[in-house]
Amino acid sequence: MFRLEDLVLFVRVSALSSFSDAAREAGVQPAQVSAAIKRLESSLAIRLFARSTRSLRLTPEGEAWLPYARQMLDAMHAGMQKIHTPDEEISGTLQIAVPSDLGRNLLLPVFQSFGERYPALRLRIFFSDQVADVFKDPVDIAFRYGTPEDASYISLPIAPANRRVLVASPEWVARHGDVQHPDALSNLNALTFVLRGRVHDRWTFFRHDEVLNVNVSGTMMSDDAEVIRRLAVSGAGVAYKSWLDVAEDVRAGRLQVLMTEYEGEKVPLNMICPHRKQLSAGVRLLYEAVKACCEGQSVRV
Repeated sequence: MFRLEDLVLFVRVSALSSFSDAAREAGVQPAQVSAAIKRLESSLAIRLFARSTRSLRLTPEGEAWLPYARQMLDAMHAGMQKIHTPDEEISGTLQIAVPSDLGRNLLLPVFQSFGERYPALRLRIFFSDQVADVFKDPVDIAFRYGTPEDASYISLPIAPANRRVLVASPEWVARHGDVQHPDALSNLNALTFVLRGRVHDRWTFFRHDEVLNVNVSGTMMSDDAEVIRRLAVSGAGVAYKSWLDVAEDVRAGRLQVLMTEYEGEKVPLNMICPHRKQLSAGVRLLYEAVKACCEGQSVRV
């Protein structure tokens, strides 16, 4: 049987890559963190961390077990919140930052349904593709694409296996044909996205052990991901989009996935908040609602 506090310390050590930093964050001695990791390693009969005098990193076994440790903690916290916080106590104001396309076209119905279920809770939603700073900006939580790199905040996985896909409208495909190889993209009108002044015009694809990077260009670019999706639907060119952003369009026949023998790069979706203490009952319940919605979109057609 695992101790809850040992699981918590394991997850934080893996994020901070430091026993002492995890101990400082938890308000305990580094020796207590070391003892917690040893108990887990003994229970699992594996080594979780490779240690040296200068570095600390997860072993392959530790990397494989980390998502399950997180799931156990998430399930425990969700269960405790459900027991101790009745629905009628969900109140106050929750400020949410969400990517433009994902928020408007996939998550808005989730937010609307959530607000109707908990009328005492006010949702203030910021739709933007600019990366929200959960410490400085007036937001409580942020839904964010990409692999978390900052261990100073809490990151809960929503769609860890989400990838980009190459898409175009059926009308575009009728005019230009399907794309057979990434190299062909250099001669096509690519609808590119601008983030923080940088054009994302280098697209990456994978097939077996092969990694292919291709530089693309086109006549239209935007810093709003929804604009790129709308341009693709209208037949203006090809787009390299998160599957979650275009899943409904593909199912409805407004877009087609091209070059299906290749995989796009991973763009995991996570929910970010500054501190675990801010994972209130309302935040937990919204997390579960958003996760359920995204899991429903995860199956490719």
